[in-house]
Amino acid sequence: MRKEEGLFPRARIPYGTWGSSYFPAWQTSALAEVNIGQFAGEAMSRILGKRKVRKDQLEYLVIGSTIPWHWKFWTAPLVASCMGHRVPGYHMEQACATGLQAVVLAAAEVQAGAQDVVGVLTFDRTSDSPVGVFPERRAHERTIALSDVWDNFGFDPATGNAMISTAGIAARKYKIDRREVDELTVCRYEQYFDAKESGFLDRVLVPLEVLNLQGKKIGRIDADVGVRKLSLDSLSQMRQLDTCVSGGTQTHASDGMACLLVCSEQRAREISPRPEIDIRLVAKTEVRTSPSLMPEAPALAVEKLLDRTGLSMSEMAVVKNHNPFAVNDAIFSKVLDYDWRRMNKTGCSLVWGHPQGPTLTRILIEALEETVDLGGGHALVFGCAAGDVGIAAILEVSEGGRPS
Repeated sequence: MRKEEGLFPRARIPYGTWGSSYFPAWQTSALAEVNIGQFAGEAMSRILGKRKVRKDQLEYLVIGSTIPWHWKFWTAPLVASCMGHRVPGYHMEQACATGLQAVVLAAAEVQAGAQDVVGVLTFDRTSDSPVGVFPERRAHERTIALSDVWDNFGFDPATGNAMISTAGIAARKYKIDRREVDELTVCRYEQYFDAKESGFLDRVLVPLEVLNLQGKKIGRIDADVGVRKLSLDSLSQMRQLDTCVSGGTQTHASDGMACLLVCSEQRAREISPRPEIDIRLVAKTEVRTSPSLMPEAPALAVEKLLDRTGLSMSEMAVVKNHNPFAVNDAIFSKVLDYDWRRMNKTGCSLVWGHPQGPTLTRILIEALEETVDLGGGHALVFGCAAGDVGIAAILEVSEGGRPS
């Protein structure tokens, strides 16, 4: 693949048509009492209105979520109806990679010529997730109940290990030092609060009202509830749950949604408030590493991606990732010989939480906004998915159309 052609040459992400909710933390969210699919559809409608994009310009909808929700059988067509614009579409999921994979699939729709304007809407409610009952006719118990998402976090059927164990195993493999992980975590929190105080996050995040089924307002989401100030001293005093992992150096469950559009080049120019900004997907890849080594998988995916494209880390204007454990960043820094202080300059999921479906979508939106602020260049976005998968993508932002 020639890097200048891009993965989907026909597809573009129109600047300024995206947005994300804030991500309130586990068990503190007004979203715990509503249908998350309904909320997401209504929220996307408000975000498109705020961005001055007409809903009737949307031709198709790709949604992504990982936690079961009532009415999920009806998937994207139902969510589109909640948005107030009846269009076809489908649902996809790939654990923590969902938010980026949905964008890639939308770009494939545009590249194939099937659609010219595709909406990407990702969402999840990891607080108070539902009980699922699964028939097991071969067992002495007819049904086994899976209580919530935490059962999955705590047990990988392929290995028997919990997600937190993957962080500890990888930290021991790479001989990561706990003090470095604590320092890295403090840096991530400082980056988030700097971005918040500068007003950067106000351009990405949209305060949203929460409505019940009758359309009555029952709450408002206008903060990343659960984010707190941390110090190196307070982190060092936290009990180590596994190697280099404490309560402060891992993310927390949260709720939210994020959305953007993927369009043909012509339609992107018509829809974007700044049509001179050209955003295209250069390349994407995934890898699967050894069992229970999730924190190294994103780094290996980036290595593979750079090799395929012929690009280098020095050519990346912005580097952002989904880091459920601070160990992820320390390992990435070691594998790629890249200073972790140069990453995640506007915040990351380690700090503001992990609602799964929309996590990488928000990270992607922040990365693109930051790249535009820098005058363009390559944005590297990557993260993990479940126990041992890594995903990575490079996008290019330029002004005045496609770069020469």
